[in-house]
Amino acid sequence: MRLLFKIFALLDVISICFMVPQIWIILNHFDTIPKEALSVFKVVFTSAIFLSLFVSAAGLFQFKKYGMITYYVQFPFRLILWVFSIGFITFLPELFHQENQWFGILFRICIVAEFFRIYYTIQAQRSLIRK
Repeated sequence: MRLLFKIFALLDVISICFMVPQIWIILNHFDTIPKEALSVFKVVFTSAIFLSLFVSAAGLFQFKKYGMITYYVQFPFRLILWVFSIGFITFLPELFHQENQWFGILFRICIVAEFFRIYYTIQAQRSLIRK
């Protein structure tokens, strides 16, 4: 079980790496962000999930409860903002120049994998509570 959480922590670190360009754009072009509520919410939630990925990665790597709780809080925002644990697989078709054919399938796989991840996180926390 500890290995599973270390893998989850590694996936969070990969998500951090892929979110760095988005955060960099937000920081460099902060003054050009539209003042509409939806745009502001997206920027705020993207920044918040980016910061919380550090917390969840550290907590899951150390097999601490706060890592699991942080992931529970992140889960709905991950679905809304498309910050998936294995979201990096959606970039694979770009390497083979077949973007249009595979993105839909890989995107669905990412969503299903995210639900599997929350299921296994819940199961692991239940087994921790029983001990």
